[in-house]
Amino acid sequence: MDVAFLVPEAYDIKSVMLKLLVVQAGVGVVLAAVIWGIGGTVPGYSALLGALITVLPNAFLALRLALPRRDPGAQALVRAAYLGELGKLLLTVLFFSLVFTMVRPLSAAALFAGFIATQVVTLTGFLMQTGQRQETSNSNGS
Repeated sequence: MDVAFLVPEAYDIKSVMLKLLVVQAGVGVVLAAVIWGIGGTVPGYSALLGALITVLPNAFLALRLALPRRDPGAQALVRAAYLGELGKLLLTVLFFSLVFTMVRPLSAAALFAGFIATQVVTLTGFLMQTGQRQETSNSNGS
């Protein structure tokens, strides 16, 4: 069962997820370049690693939601979302653990700056989508 008729925005969800991942990666790279220019090599690659700790688990979640399932029903989609979110959380913990144990020297401030900046992109995307949905629903007088 295709859910596009239930949720009009669902047909375009793959492109929205891809755009969000590209914007997150772009923000991470730009922030890392700026920090690299200002603070040097260690803060620069630390910020880039922080951005990757956000982007890679988000890409995992996007793949879990975008890949076709044997059961196309709503229950399978919810299961995929739960497993994807759990995997995203576990990957985030794993990547932070790997970075803190294996990367020397490391700038924790720059690492968290990259992580937080790319996380804010997701929040901004949701807020913009909510704003667009309200504008669309009010444009026809309802």
